[in-house]
Amino acid sequence: MPTSDALAERPAVAAAPLVPAFFRVHRTRTETADTFTLDLEPPSGAPFAFAPGQFNMVYVPGAGEVPISISGDPERPATLTHTVRAVGTVTAAMRRLRAGDVVGIRGPFGVGWPVEACDGKDVVIVAGGIGLAPLRPMLYHLLANRDRYGRLVLLYGCRTTADLLFRHEIEAWRSRLDMHVYVTVDRGTEGWHGYVGVVTTLVPRAPVASDRTIAMVCGPEVMMRFSAMTLEERGIAPDRIYVSMERNMKCGIAQCGHCQYGPVLVCRDGPVFRYDRIRHLLALREV
Repeated sequence: MPTSDALAERPAVAAAPLVPAFFRVHRTRTETADTFTLDLEPPSGAPFAFAPGQFNMVYVPGAGEVPISISGDPERPATLTHTVRAVGTVTAAMRRLRAGDVVGIRGPFGVGWPVEACDGKDVVIVAGGIGLAPLRPMLYHLLANRDRYGRLVLLYGCRTTADLLFRHEIEAWRSRLDMHVYVTVDRGTEGWHGYVGVVTTLVPRAPVASDRTIAMVCGPEVMMRFSAMTLEERGIAPDRIYVSMERNMKCGIAQCGHCQYGPVLVCRDGPVFRYDRIRHLLALREV
């Protein structure tokens, strides 16, 4: 993989939105059999500021470029963190990166989670599989400013126990007295003593008051659609439910049209959308 000093000496903040800045890989971590985390650092040491829910276009020289949501702590801008599932050529190349290798970064792009709208509210986070990664920066923010919010609830579902992300953090969150954490798997295995079933089965268990709750949902589209429907059944209005529509983006700056989703462009108008704006699109096939 590339380790060129010439690439590494490029500025940490690119001069144009289509020109990547080059970051060095500081550390890699295996999360599950097909998912890993990269910690990146800019060569100049300049902080990388971002809002929870934003994404970057990540470029691996010789392989290509893909959109990846940021999964790190917004309060620690000296390190840029991406959690990635290896599902294609570029992400497979990313998985082979090691400390000292170089990747190109364009961003941050997009509309993030509704940080300001959560002030004084109960907050419910619903994550499915890899969808926990884009929500993690929001969780970091909520916990770092815990006195500004009411109840904080995390509902997290995976296919199996082997697919659970950030296990140590989930254990730490579950031990807190100021946070409710519920975890379920689609298929239980020997030794699993938690809930079994899809993540929507956790929604009725969430201790939330419908009149003062903001909900944020990320995962497969079918999971988000049914989660939003179940949250509505709990009395949470669709204009207080937010979903992340991470789709096939190519440019990140609303020029190529690859991420058009009905009348919106995900990279420009999202990836986070208020559910009432796009609920009709979630029910359509191949939009």
